[in-house]
Amino acid sequence: MSLENKIETKLSEALKNKDKNVFPTLRLVLSAIKDLKITKKMKEDSLKDEEIINILKKMIKQRNDSCEAYKKAGRDDLLNNEKKEIAVISEFLPKQLNDDETKKLCEDIIKSLKASSMKDMGKVMGNLKAKHGDVLDFSKASQILKTLLTK
Repeated sequence: MSLENKIETKLSEALKNKDKNVFPTLRLVLSAIKDLKITKKMKEDSLKDEEIINILKKMIKQRNDSCEAYKKAGRDDLLNNEKKEIAVISEFLPKQLNDDETKKLCEDIIKSLKASSMKDMGKVMGNLKAKHGDVLDFSKASQILKTLLTK
């Protein structure tokens, strides 16, 4: 079953159960998928799972940015709503590595590439993206790399 079909199935279940925390978010996800199909001039073809994962990551990044803004503004009601949406969208992403696993991976890549300074940051990030793009949070990885490469 493709990722798009899983999202559609989950939407159907949420609508049947009248789960107001889930179905509006899933409708937004399916709308973003449909927009990409229109952009690519696809008829009924399904997108590849990688393309859908990219859409989901982009949506989570947007919500994380909103969370930061709401935190600064003291809008806990909107912050909680964004966090709920992040949780719903995250269900369809591959499991992300935690901080310790990310740090270990960064250290291994630095050793294998013999990176020694911030000049090597692009090379290390490119390698991480190529090998671990689906399971890595690159904002975390970037912060970890900065601390490791500036030592």
